[in-house]
Amino acid sequence: MKNVLATVALALVAGLVQAQEYKVAKSTGRLEIKEVNNVEIEGYSGNEIIFTSRSGKRENDERAKGLRSISGMGLEDNSGLGLSVVDKGNVIEVQQLKKMDGPDITIKVPKGVVVSYTHTSPYGQNIEIKNFEGEIEVSTLHNGVTLTNTTGPMTIKTVHGDIDASLSPNIKNPISIVSVHGHVDVALPVGTKANMKLSTVYGEIFVDPDFKIEIDKAGNMIKYSDNITGKLNGGGLEINLSSTHNNIYLRKK
Repeated sequence: MKNVLATVALALVAGLVQAQEYKVAKSTGRLEIKEVNNVEIEGYSGNEIIFTSRSGKRENDERAKGLRSISGMGLEDNSGLGLSVVDKGNVIEVQQLKKMDGPDITIKVPKGVVVSYTHTSPYGQNIEIKNFEGEIEVSTLHNGVTLTNTTGPMTIKTVHGDIDASLSPNIKNPISIVSVHGHVDVALPVGTKANMKLSTVYGEIFVDPDFKIEIDKAGNMIKYSDNITGKLNGGGLEINLSSTHNNIYLRKK
């Protein structure tokens, strides 16, 4: 009897897990994520984009049985996760239906897919992107951004959020990480070869002493300011780190 109950329980759990996933067979192209409030993006070696709910099964509304969730923007929850996922061939468009709150989602993305994330409302949480070997574009108004073991190329912009990044040793050109009001904190391997641009207007720039940046000269003169242009380990990749109103931290990984 116990074995029968255990088997039934496992079957129910498996059903719940399956119900919390939505997959798109795609290993190339562009994934455009717009106004999704709570999301973590993780790279992996696969051929599907996998959407998984991190908040468990959605609450059932008995009155909604037989009906479908839609929004005034023409979106439809075709994923079962509170997301509209539309395959337009080379582009996958992802949006949530609820303006506030919304689902808590993990998206596993094959490394051959370009990831674009945009967010403008004040309702979202920080976005985290980890273990991703591919191109990343992020533009947010209020969200902070965390990058862990990412290679790029990447263009990361936020107005009010902080940006914390620990980049892969295999980073690719170009790298641009910019916040207007938040700090920019980036960890790089000491041996990274790069042309560095570090700039702030009202903040300060802090660099690990093990990084030896050759400051660009104008003739025999060196200009020390809050805008530093120079070569790291002889130069190479183009890396731009900027914060208008806050500090920049360049630390060794």
